[in-house]
Amino acid sequence: MSLFSSPTINNAGRRAATGFFEHLCERMPILKCHTEDFLQAAKSCPVLDVRSPAEYSHAHIPGAHAFPLFSDEERKQIGTTYKQIGREEAIKIGLDHFGPKMRPMVEEASKILSASGSGSKKLAVHCWRGGMRSAAVAWLLDFYGFEILLLEGGYKAYRNWVLQQFELPYALRIIGGYTGSNKTGIIQEMRRRGLRAIDYEHLASHKGSAFGRLGMPPQPSQEQFENMLAAELYSLREQDAQAPIWVEDESQRIGTVNIPNGLFRQMREQAILFLNIPFEERLNFIVETYGVHDKALLLNGIERIAKKLGGPESREAMAYLQEGQIKACFRILLSYYDRYYLKSSMKREKPEHNVIMTPLQGTDPIINLNLIHEHSRI
Repeated sequence: MSLFSSPTINNAGRRAATGFFEHLCERMPILKCHTEDFLQAAKSCPVLDVRSPAEYSHAHIPGAHAFPLFSDEERKQIGTTYKQIGREEAIKIGLDHFGPKMRPMVEEASKILSASGSGSKKLAVHCWRGGMRSAAVAWLLDFYGFEILLLEGGYKAYRNWVLQQFELPYALRIIGGYTGSNKTGIIQEMRRRGLRAIDYEHLASHKGSAFGRLGMPPQPSQEQFENMLAAELYSLREQDAQAPIWVEDESQRIGTVNIPNGLFRQMREQAILFLNIPFEERLNFIVETYGVHDKALLLNGIERIAKKLGGPESREAMAYLQEGQIKACFRILLSYYDRYYLKSSMKREKPEHNVIMTPLQGTDPIINLNLIHEHSRI
């Protein structure tokens, strides 16, 4: 049993232990890093997020390991004590919880480091504001012999950095086209070829329409979506701040998440390479993509756009679906999305100059990526 959790320790002893612990935290030889230095270091060592499980689950630095010092309930208890009684009593309760966890935390950190294959003893640690939680874990791991990097300002400082990324200028190139053009397939093919592209729909876990969540994992929180998007932008900017980045022409809202304002504003200022693919080809692609899903899920998707689609069209589409006439159903829906997308695409300055029509015959992303070389430098 740990000294800090022993039932026999008296108050004076506990105060002495607390003072000694805080003294060590003040003197520990731990490197404190600002956000970009911390992220650079994280490329070669594991990141340990010592916030509570709920905080981590809501959003975290991409790639970070959940390494909670306190459970959600323990964090709540300590916070309540801090507000109602005071700092010292909250610390005492924290030490009671921390003591029994010391050895398991050291062992877990060893496993994470070993699995990382980094070949070093370096670990990067952070909490919410770079306060007592990260200081406590950093002290413990440093005391054991790990080399510790601490994020100054904690996750809060990281979030400020994330939001700043969306206000930086980017050389965006936009791939547009009516629904069913398989724009995402081209973005994915670009990435497979090592070209500079960001797949918004992959990050958002949503394909962007009323049926966009079908076959996709649960969507991240808005905060986590921003964290992942900022990480991709930062990585590409590091490689070359001036080189083009290809993205798909999306609405600002993708399911339950939004493209950040600064980045979306830049997207709307750019010309669109518009994939002009015949209606029937796109319809076939939509039927192949969505027609395999459960009829009840498809009906639910139609209901979500029924008001915009119109009463007669909605009823007709649902009737076709109930009868198993999937293609007839999606023909109605695709006509609606074509009108909607054209209206959205033209909300640009001088759309006649900024929408570059690119005629294509089908939806195959490999063929189409090869063909659009004739229209853009990729």
